[in-house]
Amino acid sequence: MTVSDDFLEYVLDQLSAWSGVTARRMFGGAGLYRDGRMFGLVADDVAYLKVDETNKDKFLAAGSSAFRPYPDKPTIMSYFEIPPDILEDPEALIRWAEESLSIQKKRK
Repeated sequence: MTVSDDFLEYVLDQLSAWSGVTARRMFGGAGLYRDGRMFGLVADDVAYLKVDETNKDKFLAAGSSAFRPYPDKPTIMSYFEIPPDILEDPEALIRWAEESLSIQKKRK
């Protein structure tokens, strides 16, 4: 699992109108944070957002797949790939990211 500097910079640039977003490198990828909470991740130059029952269906409807940290194992995490059209539209991306952050804020 790796992430290029260029792709991570692109994702952060797309989120730049939403102040306070930071990235922290971890395990070869990067976590996306705001308000001290991880709402997304970037791995292998693919960006993902946190999902739960409140937003998972729209990711599935857009054809997104779940993040699998180990492609050869069945482990699935609650992060789904950001659809390309959403990633390319900063306003839409921020709306989707806000939903993912709210999931994390509900957790204690």
